[in-house]
Amino acid sequence: MKYTRLGNSDLTVSRVCMGCMGFGDSGRGQHSWTLDEEHSREIIRHGLELGVNFYDTAIGYQSGTSEQYVGRALRDFTKRENVVVATKFLPRTQDEIERGVSGQKHIETMIDTSLSNLSMDYVDLYIYHMWDWQTPLEDIMDGLNRIVKAGKARYIGISNCFAWQIVKANAFAEKEGFAKFVSVQGHYNLIFREEEREMVPYCDEENIALTPYSALASGRLSRLPGESGTKRAQEDAYAKFKYDATAAQDSAIIARVAELAEKRGVTMTEISLAWLLSKVTSPVVGATKLHHIEGAARAADLELTAEETAYLEEPYVPHPLAGVMAQNRPEYAKEKHVWSTGDRKIGK
Repeated sequence: MKYTRLGNSDLTVSRVCMGCMGFGDSGRGQHSWTLDEEHSREIIRHGLELGVNFYDTAIGYQSGTSEQYVGRALRDFTKRENVVVATKFLPRTQDEIERGVSGQKHIETMIDTSLSNLSMDYVDLYIYHMWDWQTPLEDIMDGLNRIVKAGKARYIGISNCFAWQIVKANAFAEKEGFAKFVSVQGHYNLIFREEEREMVPYCDEENIALTPYSALASGRLSRLPGESGTKRAQEDAYAKFKYDATAAQDSAIIARVAELAEKRGVTMTEISLAWLLSKVTSPVVGATKLHHIEGAARAADLELTAEETAYLEEPYVPHPLAGVMAQNRPEYAKEKHVWSTGDRKIGK
């Protein structure tokens, strides 16, 4: 495994981040395909054996049970100082807003709940999961700065945002002397490259780490159309919501991934992630089987030529925004998102 610095932080992370959305009680959240604790632990342990030291979860994943599984596994299999743990917090609920719970208090409650779930004293990276249009940015940045000063989070990151949003947030933080976002977790892969318009060049300029999710497009970049093999492939309605509408235009790229994989004698996973690894700091790669994390680890050692990269990129055409980013507008502030946890809807 190779390692790198996470943006403007002093965190050293593996070039592959294990995405833990697939771990958690399948009866307590949006997804029916998540792994139970025994199988989650097996994959986390194997990731550690392969050198993966970066683990990404969220309070919204299966009602916090992903955090619980991850925390217990890491406690049992490694030392706390040997891993970089990221988790995320959700926007205020309508009930909190009506009760007058401030953004600062909401963030304090969220981090305390996550730390309890993880059985940890701190997280290395605390991520603003999606833009909260109903809470003043000043309150969000103040709340995040307070938990950094309190030692509950070492650094902060942001997910599902436009470039102008992180620019505005970090400019405010710099003005006030607050902690600034050191990473962006956006939707970016070989068949969804809209982040290249503004976010990628901005982050390159400012040394902000890119840790994209959906690195394999929910498996679409790891197998040919029609091939299955996972419960997620059959049951993940949200992934279908993000990708089915553009399946026809994406097919040419997927075919080229398969062609190049055969030529190089590697898997489609390795080709797709090798391409992404040439663009970003550490992609978040979900794993629900041992071979998923094995393929991701091998990708860290695979380098594509300039000609191969151009060949993979050439068929791409612009895509409409999908998932949470399609709802990153003020008119959606009170709408329900596509992920459900209890009475709250969240998204990724």
